[in-house]
Amino acid sequence: MAEAESKPDADKNSRSESTDPTVERLVSTDHKIQIGKKTFEYTATCGTLLLREVDAKDGEHKGKKTRASVFFIAYTLKSKQKTERRPLTFSFNGGPGSSSVWLHLGLLGPQRVPTDEMGQCGQPPYDLCTNEFTLLTESDLVFIDPVGTGHSRVAEGEKVAEYHEYQRDLDAVGEFIRLYLSRNGRWSSPKYLIGESYGTTRAAGLSRHLQEKHNIHLNGLMLVSMAVDFQTLSFDHGNELPYPLYLPTYAATAWYHKALKPALQKKPVAEVVAEAEAFANGDYWVALMQGSRLSAEQRQEIAEKLSLYSGLSTAYLLRCDLRPTEFRFFKELLRERGQTVGRLDSRFLGLDRDDAGEHPEEDAGMNNLVGAYAVGINRLLHETLKFDSDAPYLVMAPLWNTWSWKGFENKYVNVGDSLRRAMHANPSMRIYVASGYFDLATPHAAGDYTLSHLGLRDSLQSKISVSYFEAGHMMYIHPPSLARMAAELRAFVGQVA
Repeated sequence: MAEAESKPDADKNSRSESTDPTVERLVSTDHKIQIGKKTFEYTATCGTLLLREVDAKDGEHKGKKTRASVFFIAYTLKSKQKTERRPLTFSFNGGPGSSSVWLHLGLLGPQRVPTDEMGQCGQPPYDLCTNEFTLLTESDLVFIDPVGTGHSRVAEGEKVAEYHEYQRDLDAVGEFIRLYLSRNGRWSSPKYLIGESYGTTRAAGLSRHLQEKHNIHLNGLMLVSMAVDFQTLSFDHGNELPYPLYLPTYAATAWYHKALKPALQKKPVAEVVAEAEAFANGDYWVALMQGSRLSAEQRQEIAEKLSLYSGLSTAYLLRCDLRPTEFRFFKELLRERGQTVGRLDSRFLGLDRDDAGEHPEEDAGMNNLVGAYAVGINRLLHETLKFDSDAPYLVMAPLWNTWSWKGFENKYVNVGDSLRRAMHANPSMRIYVASGYFDLATPHAAGDYTLSHLGLRDSLQSKISVSYFEAGHMMYIHPPSLARMAAELRAFVGQVA
C-alpha cells in the first residue's frame, strides 16, 4: 500500500464519538504513491458531513437539527496546479444498498484489491496493493456512501426509510455534493460523477437534479454497467424487452464456458455477440411479438436458432415458451456439469446442493468479491486512513428489498429523460459508458437500447462513448479490462469539452 503519514489531529475525536451520527468528524492523513518513475503526493480525508433540516422559507439549515451523516473518503493530489481548478470526481456504487467500496478499491482509488488474470481475489485474508491505474493522477476523488451504507447513518429518532427512496436519495447525495464543493472551495473545478449499476440510476438522476436544485452543471458522467431503464432488466409477464437484450450475454457466457457448437466456439467472443445481437434484434424479436400467433413450425425454427446462441437445449427453450429468464439461464446452462453461472460475472461458477430447481443458491460472481473488499476497506480505514470506529462498515445493506419508488408507481423506473434533459440543458456534458460482455445483472445490450432511446437530438449523440469489455459487472477486476478502462477514464476526465 501507499506510504501514509498521519497528521497530528487524526485522533482528536474519541472512538465513541466516531459512531455518533450527530457528530461531524474528519481525519486527514498524508500519503504518496509511486507510479512508474513518478511519485505523487496526496492528502486523504475521511469522515462525515452532516445533513441538517432545511428551512422551507429561505433554504438555510443553520441551527436546524441533524437528520443524517454521510461518510466519505476524499483524495486530493498535491500538485503545482491550483487545487480549485483540478477535475473533481464524485463516486458511488449501486444496490441500492451498496457502499462506494467497489469502484474505490477496484478501479479508482490509490489502493486496490489485487486479482489474478481472470479476476479472482484469491483466498482469505486477502490483500491490498498500490493501484497504478488510479484516476487520482488526473482527478481528485470523493467516494460517497449513501445513507444506510458504509459508515453513513441517520440520527437517533429519524426514520432511515426516508432516505431509501429514489428522490430522497438524490436529495441527500446532491446536498452532500453541494456541501463538499462549498466547504472545500471546489466550485471552480471541472465536475464529474461516476456510478456503477444503481449508481448509474443515481448519476443520471443527479445530472438533472443538481442543475435544478443547486445550479451545478457537470462536465461529464461515467456510467459503469448501466441501469437507467428498468424495463430492459425486468422479466415480467407481458414484457418481452429483456429476452432479446439478454441473449447476446447468454451467448457470450455460453461461449466462455464452451457450451456452444464448434463453429461458434472458434470465433472471437465479439463476433459471437454480434451474431446473437443480429438474431435477437431481428427474427427473435419478431417471433416474440407474435405471441401465440407463432406457428408450431416457426416456434421450432426459432427455438433451434435460440439454442444455437444461448447454449440451452431446443427442448428446454420450447418448454419455457422461447423465453428463458436470467435465473433459469444461471441454473440451466451448465446443469449437466453440476455447476451454475454467476449473475454479476457469468465467467464464475457456483455449486448448489443439487442440480434440480430453477434458481442458483448463490451468485458466484459476488462470492468472489465481497470478502476481499470487506477486508480491504476495513484495513484501509484502520491502518492507512486512521479512521477508527466501533460501528460496522456496511459494505452491502439489502436496501433493494424495501427501496421506495415513489413517483414510479405502476410503471417501470426509467430515468433516461432526466439524463436527456440534463444533456439538452448542458450540451457540453459528456457521457462515458462501460459495459461487460459477461454481465448478467445489467447486460450491455440493455444499456445500448437505453442509450438509443433517450430521445437526444442528433447533435448530442457524439457526446456519448461506449466501451465493451471481456469481463462482467465489475469489469475492472479483470486486469486487461482494468488497464484499458483506466486509460479511457483518464483520457475522458482530461479531455477538453
